[in-house]
Amino acid sequence: MSDIHIKDKVVVITGGSSGMGKATAILLAQRGAHVVVGARRKQSLEELVSSINSNGGSANYQVTDVTNRGDVENLVQHAVHSYGKVDVIINNAGIGPISLLDDLRVEDWEQMIDVNIKGVLYGIAATLPIFRKQGFGHFINIASVSGLKVVPKQSVYAGTKFAVRAISEGLRQEAGDKLRVTIISPGFVDTNFADSMTDEETKAQIISARDQIAISPESIARAIAFAMEQPSDVDVNEIVVRPTAQS
Repeated sequence: MSDIHIKDKVVVITGGSSGMGKATAILLAQRGAHVVVGARRKQSLEELVSSINSNGGSANYQVTDVTNRGDVENLVQHAVHSYGKVDVIINNAGIGPISLLDDLRVEDWEQMIDVNIKGVLYGIAATLPIFRKQGFGHFINIASVSGLKVVPKQSVYAGTKFAVRAISEGLRQEAGDKLRVTIISPGFVDTNFADSMTDEETKAQIISARDQIAISPESIARAIAFAMEQPSDVDVNEIVVRPTAQS
């Protein structure tokens, strides 16, 4: 499909300084989109935006903590002020400090709820009025295969990703015929996802599995681009992307 449906779109990406968010920003900028990335690490954002712009792309950034509603609002408004509109928001920021419930890592549970659920809701709240006013817009929410299947140690994490899928499906049904909603559910992806894990044994297991079978972040970026590049009357509702080797 031609990049005609991506070129000149204004795309906001949370968690945009590394991993899937970074790969998506680079790919979409290569295809002619204007990308506005948000994350907590200013230096990483500066380096990414500088690299995109020096290679002929169009990008800028706003330091953003998705657990702060005002930060997410400011990120979206920054995109509007910079480019006059927002076509797509990719609610990508997420963490996964998984562990057994018996470990009672309640702070980790709270953090996953704040980032993975409330962060997505803040993204929706910041863009939905803009999309309604414009008469167009596309929500792309990053869930997980853990939002399809629950396994030990992932009770809370899976709960947050089931929530993302439920919220996204409800949003799709409420959205009407002008707004699109896509869920992307990745499996093992080669990112720094394990960095947030506080259970060292589990962290080592996840890193080992990642190093054996994980797919590249660019694989997810291409899935996002596929959903974006469809004509406006086509809504790709959900894409599940796993390593071939993942059970």
